[in-house]
Amino acid sequence: MPSTLPDGDPVPADGALPGSALEGLGARPFAFYVHVPFCVTRCGYCDFNTYTATELGPGASRDSYADTAVAEVRMARRVLGDADLPVQTVFVGGGTPTLLAPDDLGRVLAAIDAEFGLAPGAEITTEANPESVDEAYIAKLREVGFTRVSYGMQSAREHVLAVLERTHTPGRVPQVVEWTRKAGFEHVNLDLIYGTPGETDDDWRASLEAALACEPDHVSAYALIVEEGTRLAAQVRRGELAAPDDDAMADRYLIADELLSAHGLNWYEISNWASSPGAACRHNLLYWTGADWWGVGPGAHSHVGGTRWWNVKHPAAYAARLVEGTTPAYAREVLDAADRRIERIMLELRLANGCPADLLDDAAVRRAVADGLIDPAAHDRGRAVLTRRGRLLADAVTRDLT
Repeated sequence: MPSTLPDGDPVPADGALPGSALEGLGARPFAFYVHVPFCVTRCGYCDFNTYTATELGPGASRDSYADTAVAEVRMARRVLGDADLPVQTVFVGGGTPTLLAPDDLGRVLAAIDAEFGLAPGAEITTEANPESVDEAYIAKLREVGFTRVSYGMQSAREHVLAVLERTHTPGRVPQVVEWTRKAGFEHVNLDLIYGTPGETDDDWRASLEAALACEPDHVSAYALIVEEGTRLAAQVRRGELAAPDDDAMADRYLIADELLSAHGLNWYEISNWASSPGAACRHNLLYWTGADWWGVGPGAHSHVGGTRWWNVKHPAAYAARLVEGTTPAYAREVLDAADRRIERIMLELRLANGCPADLLDDAAVRRAVADGLIDPAAHDRGRAVLTRRGRLLADAVTRDLT
């Protein structure tokens, strides 16, 4: 089941933000994240805030979800006032967003455009499972305004997909990517996972090569995390599956970086590679560089001007609050200057452009350069940029530098 929400400060019933959050509103880029919390089945490794039909209960449904999401978009406009906030990016995630009809997704986009305005050339992404779309569905996504699709490929090996409890077959991915290109999408991402129990280095190479054969302009590769409360965690705890091995994970990361780079996809964030700067996911770059965004949907997180809040998790509770005209926010926190500095370092260090070295302890940075964790040439330019070895140890390096 999904993990629990963190505690925080109470949120006013009307969702009003503190004055500090509204200062400079409009000077920072603004985006929307839309969470679609539905899945046909729950994969064994997943602890995302998603629900199958049997888990939903009364008070929420796929059919009514678009109307509920539109209600939160309109609430966002009321809370943020009349500030000029052209939306630079929209990212629809889940769950499986493509369990909703394309017209429903289009209605949410239309509401965002009507209330805030989509900036010229806005990036509009949806995630999709390969088995949840067909050629007509993909063509309709393009028609209603999407510009980018991110497919959950995960692996090209059937035995790996079986451990993850993914329902698509490896041959489905090339087919849906072909349909996506035919529909006129310029930007296609494939999501991969490495470190699944039973996966070998050769399996991982085969998955990377299969992904590259589809000619995406973006690949994301994430290390498998065994989350407490998932079926996968229970299997590992019972000894039915081996826990992911840290050394094997590091080897898989190096394989990915070498193979993707050799095919012209270069890293711009630790887990993301793109064929050009224009192919990088602009929405995620906004997250990593401190922009403002409003998260629509149950369990969605938002950030505006140093205030961060998160919505109630269950779709029925979320819908009930919006019907009542009250905020679906569960709790929030206001980051102080020290918190914002730490968060900036944690996020920007993940990027190929790094973060300003003067944000960091000078002696610690020099040690990291000497240890081969920070690029010396970038340091000479006043930036702290992780080397490939530094990327493997990113969390530990970040702790040392802050």
